[in-house]
Amino acid sequence: MAHTSPTTGALKALQLELKKIQEEPVEGFRVTLSNDDNLFDWEVAIFGPPGTLYEGGYFKANMKFPTDYPYSPPSVRFISKMWHPNVYENGDVCISILHPPVDDPQSGELPSERWNPTQNVRTILLSIISLLNEPNTFSPANVDASVMFRKWRESKGKDKEYENIIRKQASATKEDAERDGVRVPMSLQEYCVSTKPKPETMDFLDEGEYMDDIDDEDEDDEDEIYEDDEDDSGNGES
Repeated sequence: MAHTSPTTGALKALQLELKKIQEEPVEGFRVTLSNDDNLFDWEVAIFGPPGTLYEGGYFKANMKFPTDYPYSPPSVRFISKMWHPNVYENGDVCISILHPPVDDPQSGELPSERWNPTQNVRTILLSIISLLNEPNTFSPANVDASVMFRKWRESKGKDKEYENIIRKQASATKEDAERDGVRVPMSLQEYCVSTKPKPETMDFLDEGEYMDDIDDEDEDDEDEIYEDDEDDSGNGES
């Protein structure tokens, strides 16, 4: 039986995930490759949910995958400015689902909250979207943002410092959206409607040298992974 290297396995997994996301988009985010020749480096954009402080925002981030994916989690770093209790000032996202599946009692996280191979890009991005409005302030990555968020929440919105920063950052992302030719959904109806990708977005997938190695059985197996997972919006110390 031929041995499959971790890198080859990761390429197959990423190829399948990218194909499924582009064929069956999920509201709230947009995914592209930073470089068509590198499946380990993705560019993702998260749309600010309508009716929230992030409404109208187009927050871009890099998602980098390890060579043993999906056994180890990717890392996510915002390129757009993101003032948030669970995002470090350099843009790195700190959330349980992105932490390796090791037993670390000091972190305060349960092993079930951490990464496992049944997770995927969809569950990561949906967890981050959930995290925007429900930060974990018990172990913040950005202490100042956490304090500011608590003041805003406890004052029921009367303390505007946190809100003003977020709305200003969301507004500043409009130029990126225009540059990328992306229309950011501003209503809940637009936000929840999934659209099919343009045919040219699939060119790399159709012609990629690795797709020939993926058979129907692999795709059937992948379908099991994409069942709805409970959103994980917690995080621990990184």
